[in-house]
Amino acid sequence: RKHPVVIISGDTGSGKSTVCNLLLRIYEATEGEVLVDGRDVTGLTLASLRGSVGYVPQDTFLFSDTIRENVALEVGGEDGIARAAEISQLAPDLALVPQGLETVVGERGVTLSGGQKQRTAIARAVIREPRILILDDALSSVDTRTEEAILKRLRGVMASRTTLLIAHRVSTVKDADRIVVLEGGRVAEQGTHDELMALQGEYGKLHRMQFSGQPAEGSAPHN
Repeated sequence: RKHPVVIISGDTGSGKSTVCNLLLRIYEATEGEVLVDGRDVTGLTLASLRGSVGYVPQDTFLFSDTIRENVALEVGGEDGIARAAEISQLAPDLALVPQGLETVVGERGVTLSGGQKQRTAIARAVIREPRILILDDALSSVDTRTEEAILKRLRGVMASRTTLLIAHRVSTVKDADRIVVLEGGRVAEQGTHDELMALQGEYGKLHRMQFSGQPAEGSAPHN
């Protein structure tokens, strides 16, 4: 069966990344429950919980090592690396850097652009074949054409696992199974793209801002 794609949207500071941190138990919930497959995450070991998740955070972290090692992290062979690089649209960049996969990226990936770092981190998440894929604004540093290419290739990956996407751009979110709009740490709206557009609330406002040519909060430079 097709697994759900859930989008979390909202202004800066609304609590989007906090949801990811609660799911991964980086933060522990002080009230209520966070459930995975109906089980409270506090009943799972950190190793089993985090081992089931492929997570690309906003602040992409790369090791001072080769692109190959940053993608593979000892879990992927050559075929897996090539597939992950294709899905993440990292493959075209490998022809542009001095030694392809063997290029050393420097401390925290300093020798790569923001978009290249994000694509490397996406490849690293994909290669692990996680049960849950979390992309926390992980396409903010790529242009819209590259974003569309990545999302097109990710559809096959997302079909077989639960996917949680945090996104600002409406172009990223409109095909999701469910969109959750946060405001001030609370759920302000939720539904499909069409349902939220009909509601004419915060999501509709964001859509109008972005498609009228006005800069919307969260817009990012293209790399």
